[in-house]
Amino acid sequence: MLDFINYPVSAIMWFWHKVLSYVIPETSGVNWALSVMLLVFTLRALLFKPFVKQVRSMRKMAEFQPQLAKLREKYGNDKQRMAQEMQKLQAEGGFNPLGGCLPMLVQMPVFLGLLNVLQGFKPGATSNYIFGQPEVSSFLASKLFGVNLSAAIRMSGADLAVIGTDRTALLLLAIPLMVLASVLTHLTARHSVARQSATAAANPQSAMMNKLMLYLFPLAVLVGGPFFPVAMLLYWLSNNTWTLGQQYVVYHRIDREEEEKKAAAIEKRQNLGPKPGQKPQPGQKPAPGQKPVRKRPANAAPQAASPTTSSADKNKDTSASTGSEKSNAPRNGSDAAKSTDSAAAKPGEVPGIIQSRSTGKKQTRKRR
Repeated sequence: MLDFINYPVSAIMWFWHKVLSYVIPETSGVNWALSVMLLVFTLRALLFKPFVKQVRSMRKMAEFQPQLAKLREKYGNDKQRMAQEMQKLQAEGGFNPLGGCLPMLVQMPVFLGLLNVLQGFKPGATSNYIFGQPEVSSFLASKLFGVNLSAAIRMSGADLAVIGTDRTALLLLAIPLMVLASVLTHLTARHSVARQSATAAANPQSAMMNKLMLYLFPLAVLVGGPFFPVAMLLYWLSNNTWTLGQQYVVYHRIDREEEEKKAAAIEKRQNLGPKPGQKPQPGQKPAPGQKPVRKRPANAAPQAASPTTSSADKNKDTSASTGSEKSNAPRNGSDAAKSTDSAAAKPGEVPGIIQSRSTGKKQTRKRR
């Protein structure tokens, strides 16, 4: 029924077994153990890009959690309308919640395929999918620390004797593998939960899922270990080791990219504004809180004095200049300047009063 999965899984395992045979003997348990682990690493390498997309999609989904919560509150009773609005939001945000399920959905068939291939290594079997009779005999004769890779704790003493495995040796190998696989499952889940935002962690559904990942899944590996062959325990161990290392690499890579984007945005914002003490150029967008500078037309000529300028303005300028000259005169010569002005006054003029100003006022009144 699962031959479309069993044959590719056995083919990848056969390939690595043949490659390692150039270095390690074919009947060695280390050769077959590494073949199983390299099968896992090959699969996870093919799923590396989907995993990165999964992480990015989950990050974007966390950013849109407030908007998703508003949609649930607004269209809580109308499921169809809420689904439509969520699809629009997902299209605008560029994330897909189902994208995070792809790596897990692909790993489950491979797990079942490897289990079927390992169960096919039986005494007297002439073939096992891609493997021929020599490979079947080599697998049955191989031992890893005195334990056959197809042995399981649940097997009876008679079944273990058929494959040449002692129960004590099996327990000494299988129990540490089970514990290590369970611990790595817990560490992987903890690393993933630590990346969640406070809003996502406060969600009751997310909180329940986090507890399952942190405690139930590791416990399932520990409790289910006795029912699986040693090769499957190696599969769990290598898979969880790869997942933990992959999360560390991908999460730090995404964090660096976000920090670089933030630094580039801050630098761009700083470059748009003027430097401290520098006036903005005409046409340049003013910085926040700064008054814009009006651009003067290039062909605008300086304003010339109007020919109809009143004599009052001229007299005001004359009096202003005279007053400034008097104020700038030295203090020790002020008395001499006053005596000179009074002596030079014409008949009919009052000293200290400028005649031109009064004349200008009269002229201004006449014009009015």
